[in-house]
Amino acid sequence: MSDLFEAPTARANLPELSVSELSAAVKKTIESGFGHVRVRGEVGRVSRPRSGHVYLDLKDESAVLATVIWRGVAARLSIQPQEGDEVVVTGRLTTFPGASRYQLVVEDMAYAGEGALLAKLERLKKALAAEGLFDAARKKPLPYLPEVIGVITSPSGAVIRDILHRLRDRFPRRVLLWPVAVQGQGCAEQVARAIRGFNALPPDGPVPRPDVLIVARGGGSIEDLWGFNEEIVARAAAESRIPLISAVGHETDTTLIDFAADRRAPTPTAAAEMAVPVRAELLAALAGLEERRLRAMNRRLEESARRLRDLARALPRPEQLMAERAQRLDMLAARLPRALIAFAHAKRGEMARGAAARFGPALLAGAARERRRALQALDGRRAPAMRRLLRDAARRLDELSARARPERLSPRLAREGRMLADLSRRLDRAADALTQRPRDRLDKAARLLESYSYKGTLARGFAVIRDEDGAPVTSAAALRAGMRVAIELHDGARPARIEGDAPPPRPAPRRAAAPDGGQGSLF
Repeated sequence: MSDLFEAPTARANLPELSVSELSAAVKKTIESGFGHVRVRGEVGRVSRPRSGHVYLDLKDESAVLATVIWRGVAARLSIQPQEGDEVVVTGRLTTFPGASRYQLVVEDMAYAGEGALLAKLERLKKALAAEGLFDAARKKPLPYLPEVIGVITSPSGAVIRDILHRLRDRFPRRVLLWPVAVQGQGCAEQVARAIRGFNALPPDGPVPRPDVLIVARGGGSIEDLWGFNEEIVARAAAESRIPLISAVGHETDTTLIDFAADRRAPTPTAAAEMAVPVRAELLAALAGLEERRLRAMNRRLEESARRLRDLARALPRPEQLMAERAQRLDMLAARLPRALIAFAHAKRGEMARGAAARFGPALLAGAARERRRALQALDGRRAPAMRRLLRDAARRLDELSARARPERLSPRLAREGRMLADLSRRLDRAADALTQRPRDRLDKAARLLESYSYKGTLARGFAVIRDEDGAPVTSAAALRAGMRVAIELHDGARPARIEGDAPPPRPAPRRAAAPDGGQGSLF
């Protein structure tokens, strides 16, 4: 019974706290004890309100942790949480007094190892495959020989150099580079924007629209290649109207863009090989086709000639065909004189029987009278017509004489004389202008030739030694005892002869050595 009476006294000694004071104390305790923690779990419900903050649940088999990502942190995260992702979160614990709960404020987030990335990749792959983005019917054939190739990759890596080197070796083509980040934050958005940007180019615009696209990157870990596993990249590749080759990573690396692209290359170099054929092989193939064409043509001509010979043997000889016609012609030629004589006799009989009566003297006399009357009428009209013709000719002659007076022609002659003089002056000026430039060039060349000539060097006291053939001697070793030479100075040349042994090579002196020097002398 004593315990019952003492309990109220003990409780009465505890300080009374307000709800806010207790919440602040709990907040301080939690924040001081869990100021920096790393938590691994599966992303549950995700909420993204208009404020830009991200609210989500982080859970495992037996607990759920409320988590918040403030707007500034959410914008710079390398990944965006999706429901079902297994992630590792770094942050701090705090409380939210308004709901009497504690929560984790995220500062960084990453996928929880390769297994989590692969699981997320498999889920996204199944979802996109169910939409038909990876169907073979959507794949477009690559052009055999593209004029322009668009490359989407980093401008500073070895990938673009490998692609350009391979294209230069196989078949040089025009290349347009769209620089993008190939890993890290913003990689997926830049790659998708580049694919859509190339597709948006007009075919006849100032920037040529590529005939084929290559999305390329070197090898790396799954985290490095994750930008090419994003949904936005896969959808952009599937929507591309330009045939697209995926060349991301090495042969063993597989990303979602590989399934959405029209062709997948194991390496960036292999993508360049897929894009263009080998020029040397094309030339060899064309040469082979040309040789086959010539052989086929020759064979066709030979077959046609043989068939023509076969058909010619079946035809009769030309002389046989002409013999019968020649015989008929001879027979008709023999009958022709007799036929002409008979025809003439027949026509003569007709004339005797009636035709001569129609053309008798009376008919001819009437026609003669008619012609004589017509001739008399024309003779009467001839004299007046001649008079009119003479009057018209005289009148035209007077008009021409009036128009051809010297005082009317003088102004025109003076004007044309002035024009001729002006044209002569212009011709002289044009001729001077045309000849002045060649004359200046010739003077300049003459001055340059004079400056390069060795004659000026001879005028300063030097000499040229020439051998018997007139060739200049350039070394002392070429001089022999008894050899005749010519010494050329600026004002002429003099013959000389070498005595004694030639001196050893040394710088040429300004004067010849003395005869007693033991080195020989020049005369």
